Amino acid sequence: MPTEGKGSSRPPAAVRYIEVTAEEAGQRIDNYLIARLKGVPKSHVYRIVRSGEVRINSKRVEASARVAAGDRIRIPPVRVAERDEDVPAPHFNLPIIFEDEGFLAIDKPSGLAVHGGSGIAHGVIESLRSMRPEARFLELVHRLDRETSGVLLVAKKRSVLTALHALIRSHDMEKYYLVGVKGRFRNELQRVKASLAKHVNAKGDKRVSVSESGQSAETIFRRISRGAEFSLLEAELLTGRTHQIRVHALHLGHPVLGDDKYGDFELNKALRKRGLNRMFLHARALEFAHPVGGEKLRLEAALPRDLEAFRVAQMDEAEAE
Repeated sequence: MPTEGKGSSRPPAAVRYIEVTAEEAGQRIDNYLIARLKGVPKSHVYRIVRSGEVRINSKRVEASARVAAGDRIRIPPVRVAERDEDVPAPHFNLPIIFEDEGFLAIDKPSGLAVHGGSGIAHGVIESLRSMRPEARFLELVHRLDRETSGVLLVAKKRSVLTALHALIRSHDMEKYYLVGVKGRFRNELQRVKASLAKHVNAKGDKRVSVSESGQSAETIFRRISRGAEFSLLEAELLTGRTHQIRVHALHLGHPVLGDDKYGDFELNKALRKRGLNRMFLHARALEFAHPVGGEKLRLEAALPRDLEAFRVAQMDEAEAE
């Protein structure tokens, strides 16, 4: 009988038992498993829960059941993508803006995904876990698009993650972005209230558009400077919908420069020749009360050098208003 090539076979999977730590307590069992079974489709995770193959303290559970400290979880044999075990995550350059015992803030570079998936092997969170193998808990507090640079929060404790999520839900975490847009933005301040809906276009690509049937979304744009062709704005998110700034800017007739989903594609080609090789969107700052001490924090990331150079050359007002 033919055999697999040397080194290509792997030992058969076996039943595993995991004990839940205090930092992991409170999670739904489906989310707990999805975070640990990297490479296993979510549909398969839900199937093994529904079938009773996953057990907590020897009992069948629903996907919505929450784990507690000390729970013993039975995980049946599953095939995990080999990259998760065989290919270590690279150590990306992730400048630290702030860090204490509960969380850290990094200045995420453009072009780096926040997590692996959809053809991307590793992202920020996998890299951090690889660089800090002693860390018992590291989880993203929120997300940034791959091409968006700037402030990104990572929790180091489950309790802090929960507290920061509560701040986001109650709109007590203020988010500010710097965004370069096409055209001369007229108003010094523009408030946009336009609901957004997700859909799939004819090519199968996921898109977001303004729609009365969508979720409510609100952005405040403040003009910082403008040149003959482009403007620099500060965008304050009052809600956190997918692609909100990009779609709201387009809705105003000022698409984000370098945006390959909602931008001016011909202009983007010309911009590359003028030195702008990415989307001009940067998470400038987060403001919120510290989840433990309560003191007011403002965490900032300076505009990256490539965007700053383009701003100086193209967006400073050439003449007095």
